[in-house]
Amino acid sequence: CNSRILVLGLAFKENCPDLRNTRVIDIIQALPDYNITVDCYDPWIDRDEAHQEYGLDCLPASPPPGTYDAIILAVAHREFVALGATGIRHWAKPRSILYDVKSVLPVDAIDGRL
Repeated sequence: CNSRILVLGLAFKENCPDLRNTRVIDIIQALPDYNITVDCYDPWIDRDEAHQEYGLDCLPASPPPGTYDAIILAVAHREFVALGATGIRHWAKPRSILYDVKSVLPVDAIDGRL
């Protein structure tokens, strides 16, 4: 498939740096089995802790625009919610998918949710 996916958020809950018991790691670890490259961006977490605990090298800064085939909003940090679907899609390719795990974006602005 060779797709590139951006996962927004790694923390256990929104607006918090706590990585303990995060279930987002399950999503991130499952995707490479489908020949998908996964980037993770979370402005709240300690990147060194994410690497130590989960072996993840999360992005150090805002993701590059126009890069991703799909974006998964996994944690509803206020920064992501404030961007809205349009702002989040800035990081995606023109024909991409936005999946909202937390159901915080308007249903007509996304491609799927839990």
